[in-house]
Amino acid sequence: MERPLLTHFDSPTSLQAGLQCRCPRCGEGKLFGGFLRLAKRCDRCGLDYSFADPADGPAFFVMTGVGILVIAVWGWAVVAWSPPLWLQFATVFPALLIGCLGALRPVKAWLVAEQYIHNASEGGASSVEKR
Repeated sequence: MERPLLTHFDSPTSLQAGLQCRCPRCGEGKLFGGFLRLAKRCDRCGLDYSFADPADGPAFFVMTGVGILVIAVWGWAVVAWSPPLWLQFATVFPALLIGCLGALRPVKAWLVAEQYIHNASEGGASSVEKR
């Protein structure tokens, strides 16, 4: 049984929509059709996701944030305990990989929600004031 489309929207904040990976308009529909591929539209309210183009922003923010955090902890651990090199490889690379993959979806969903809330669009010549 297919649920009817919503007509009244109790929009979540962009952070809520991002953390839950849900539609930025209704907060209930799925945002993703795959691991990182956006769905064509919301399955609850029908919002067309064609406006969303976060490009490489999520990857940049996630790699930077996770990289700084993991490398800072790794540097502290090396100074404090001097673990063997094999243990460093066995912990640092999985931490970077798991941290990046775990944070990528919510960050991408948050950026899509920010684009929706702020009605962001690609800049062009028509948006520049002519002198």
